[in-house]
Amino acid sequence: MSASERPPVAISSDSYFFEKDKSNNILVMGVGNYLMGDEGIGVQVIQEMVKYKLPEYVDILDGGTGGFLLLNCFEAYKTIIFIDATMDGKPAGTISLIRPKFASDFPSALSVHDVGLKDMIEAVYLMENVPDIHLFTVSIEEIVPMTLELNPKVKESIPLLIQDILMHSEELHLKKV
Repeated sequence: MSASERPPVAISSDSYFFEKDKSNNILVMGVGNYLMGDEGIGVQVIQEMVKYKLPEYVDILDGGTGGFLLLNCFEAYKTIIFIDATMDGKPAGTISLIRPKFASDFPSALSVHDVGLKDMIEAVYLMENVPDIHLFTVSIEEIVPMTLELNPKVKESIPLLIQDILMHSEELHLKKV
């Protein structure tokens, strides 16, 4: 899929998630801190995905370090794909897909956002209708505070990761149809 310029859409209201039935859409949510180098790969990927012509069933969200503020997304979407960094000992830029069943299945904490993310996931599993959660991780080697720069290997993984996300989204969408 080729990149085409599209202005980013800023969402400033929780009502966005409830204005239209999103139950057949897939939410791709990047999490992390943009100002912490590689730790912000999730939000960096979302910023890059803004440039793509996405399928109508794919919505994207820069979840940043939102934690519990993102819970409304779990009520609106039946399928959510997370993108996050992990320090798992694999070479920088390694992409993995896991199907977390519990907060403990998420990668070990990298920064403050993971505490909120893991708490939020625990809360999600207490909800009546739990969405189908998928997690793409990108392996990183270190966290460098106060920088937007990514390790070259991590940066090189972005196009492949977007391709993987879009292919996975299509597979999930076709299962629903």
